[in-house]
Amino acid sequence: MIDRLLPFVRPAAIAIVVLTGGAAGAHQIVPHRALYTMSLIRANDSSEVTGARGAMAYKWGETCNGWTIEQRYRLRMGYSESPDVTIASNFVTWESKDGLSYRFNQLERRDGKTDEQIRGSATLDGPGKGGVATFEEPAGKSFKLPPGTLFPTAHTLLLLKLAESGQNFVAKQVFDGATVDGSALVSAVIGPKMQPDPATAKKNPLLDRPGWRVRLAFFPADPKAEKPDYELGMVLLDNGISRDMVIDYGDYAIHAKLDDVEALDKPHC
Repeated sequence: MIDRLLPFVRPAAIAIVVLTGGAAGAHQIVPHRALYTMSLIRANDSSEVTGARGAMAYKWGETCNGWTIEQRYRLRMGYSESPDVTIASNFVTWESKDGLSYRFNQLERRDGKTDEQIRGSATLDGPGKGGVATFEEPAGKSFKLPPGTLFPTAHTLLLLKLAESGQNFVAKQVFDGATVDGSALVSAVIGPKMQPDPATAKKNPLLDRPGWRVRLAFFPADPKAEKPDYELGMVLLDNGISRDMVIDYGDYAIHAKLDDVEALDKPHC
């Protein structure tokens, strides 16, 4: 049976900080709530996966001193040689606007029973410096974060900045708290700038924005690893909305299709 769950999907909605000196301005950044339909789009002959269907709700919110993300999904996985499994996950995070403090809380269930809970916080000593991650659950676990580590919002902000400047590759250590294994090396390939899709833009004015195809490869904490644990492809709009996502585990891939998106209010600080 395949035990890998969906990762903490970060469809660039978390890059909400204004890009200083860049083309993106505050008027372009959209805190929002998005709904996605999830389905299996590929399974190799060697894979045990025979089907997948479900939904994901993704909410990005802003506070006066940070950004909040809530990702919830429910997915029914089918397997060729074992019973189907219903996986439900709720992942909530908060990241300070200076990118130096981070809190995370994840609860995953299989067929209604708690499978894993991860909760804790992390801090960096300064921009470009290392730090420490401390877990409340599992209790007593902690580890150092290497210099240059980024939290999710800061990482996606960097992607947007590089995309706007025409650069097409970056590799960074990123810590999101989705596992107890430490930070992951995330390599990103950014495609050429794309103009809005007229058909999609007619459905929702929030989607009437240019963007880029972005491919992220998440490598395990083991520095000797040659292959990523999984890859995440998405169409990233310049207002922070991810129009489409594919989570690729190698032997199978799951598509997250955007069904609806709505803007959220910004705080009065």
